[in-house]
Amino acid sequence: SISRLLYLLQQETSSTELRTECAVVLGSLAMGTENNVKSLLDCHIIPALLQGLLSPDLKFIEACLRCLRTIFISPVTPEDLLYTDATVISHLMALLSRSRYTQEYICQIFSHCCKVRKRIHVLFATRCVSGIFASMLSFTFILPIYYVFTQVRMQALKCFSVLAFENPQVSMTLVNVSVDGELLPQIFVKMLQRDKPIEMQLTSAKCLTSMCRAGAIRTDDSCIVLKTLPCLVRMCSKERLLEERVEGAETLAYLIETDVELQRIASITDHLIVMLADYFKYPSSVSAITDIKRLDHDLKHAHELRQAAFKLYASLGANDEDIRKKIIETENMMDRIVNGLSESSIKVRLAAVRCLHSLSRSVQQLRTSFQDHAVWKPLMKVLQNAPNEILVVASSTLCNLLLEFSPSKEVSIYPETRTKIFCLFQNMAFQAEQKIKSDILRGLSTEQLFQLLSDSDVNVLMKTLGLLRNLLSTRPHIDHIMSTHGKQIMQAVTLILEGEHNIEVKEQTLCILANIADGTTAKELIMTNDDILQKIKYYMSHSNAKLQLAAMFCISNLIWNEEEGSQERQDKLRDIGIVDILHKLSQSSDPNLCDK
Repeated sequence: SISRLLYLLQQETSSTELRTECAVVLGSLAMGTENNVKSLLDCHIIPALLQGLLSPDLKFIEACLRCLRTIFISPVTPEDLLYTDATVISHLMALLSRSRYTQEYICQIFSHCCKVRKRIHVLFATRCVSGIFASMLSFTFILPIYYVFTQVRMQALKCFSVLAFENPQVSMTLVNVSVDGELLPQIFVKMLQRDKPIEMQLTSAKCLTSMCRAGAIRTDDSCIVLKTLPCLVRMCSKERLLEERVEGAETLAYLIETDVELQRIASITDHLIVMLADYFKYPSSVSAITDIKRLDHDLKHAHELRQAAFKLYASLGANDEDIRKKIIETENMMDRIVNGLSESSIKVRLAAVRCLHSLSRSVQQLRTSFQDHAVWKPLMKVLQNAPNEILVVASSTLCNLLLEFSPSKEVSIYPETRTKIFCLFQNMAFQAEQKIKSDILRGLSTEQLFQLLSDSDVNVLMKTLGLLRNLLSTRPHIDHIMSTHGKQIMQAVTLILEGEHNIEVKEQTLCILANIADGTTAKELIMTNDDILQKIKYYMSHSNAKLQLAAMFCISNLIWNEEEGSQERQDKLRDIGIVDILHKLSQSSDPNLCDK
């Protein structure tokens, strides 16, 4: 049983050969099902194997590391288990140079156990504290890349790839590492050569991509423009295995995602836009397939291929109108996007929505291709019971379709469906965490939000105001949003209060002001704006009781005694005549106004 094997493994009275065999058998069990791994974890195998690494016997250490590697690459193993003891990482670092196998297994363990940022910092800090992290890289991680077996080289590469991903600190360290007078990026570039194994080319490209996106390598550096980008485009060709094409496309999408010039270069390299259309042709027609294994293989990767293609199309079309036009004119592209929105795989749906969002930035395409395919219909279905990640992007895409220049809003989507969309936004923002609110603002974009605040449709205007009111709730959230968007929000509020709007619109706008007045720092945007203060004063004396009450809520939040600076605010409001109006309202026959 597992318990007996672990007992023998931990007994120092057992011979080294027996303990080694126990580790080998346990490793074989870990190669089975996920349930096997869960059973091993339940028996506390990790501490037992880590203890085994203290043995002086190299063969036993290698067997323990091999078993640990197999367990940690399983998706059911929490990576936190590697970090329960602060001395483990240092000891693993010390074991790296013992043999080619210790190098291979430890690099694999690290690459699977540092995908969370705080864990990368643990690895980084292990040697950084003593000031020898860079030399450790040179002599421990780099040497396997140059001098020993391909498998060790690959695991070291993969470890670099994970460590550098979205981590400027690690990337800046790696970019300056020199081995025998040659910088690490130059070594990676050599591994991009066509005569190197495909896996090595791909992983080296991922390393360079991560370092570039982290800001350690310029986007116009020749190693990116002339080496990394062409290598990744090469990985998208029909000659490559399906899994290689997936990884190549996803890495390329990440590389060019934020750089206009890289997007332009990629779009004209090896007919990439047309090449990606082939990603949608899997699985092949069943009648044409005689090999069941091939059919299974195609089916397995079909979702991944479509997801990767949508991601890359989204990055390619992020900025350039001509590139978007080429993408949309690709064979059956709009039909493929519409189909992607209905996929069973949530990852494919999200990628399709992002692709559509990227292409929907094109005014010309909104007036033609998008209208011809009525893409808003499947988008509305996507919004039903969608997770927040999809909801934000899909809603933002719908807003592109709903802006004044878009004909989509003129065809049955207007006005009922537009109102439903903003109901969704309101519901998302209601009592939401700050991250969700930031996602909504980022997804909509402030430009679109303020365009909608001047929409001619009263229902849309009311829903947009309701959304803004929900966003501006909870003091820290109010202060955060007003610190970044305060100027635009105050301008929009001013225009609405000055405009010819109905009572409900102005009441909602005054309620937004009351929320702003409830902020800790945000209220100063009202107190320093004499125009807004005069408008609040005006509505306190308005003939409509609802507007009077909403204006009084603003004043109440501004003068609350328990807050810092309340006396100064009260003095200023007294100077402009607010107190006199309050005295008059205290004599009102309306109990709501009188009590307030």
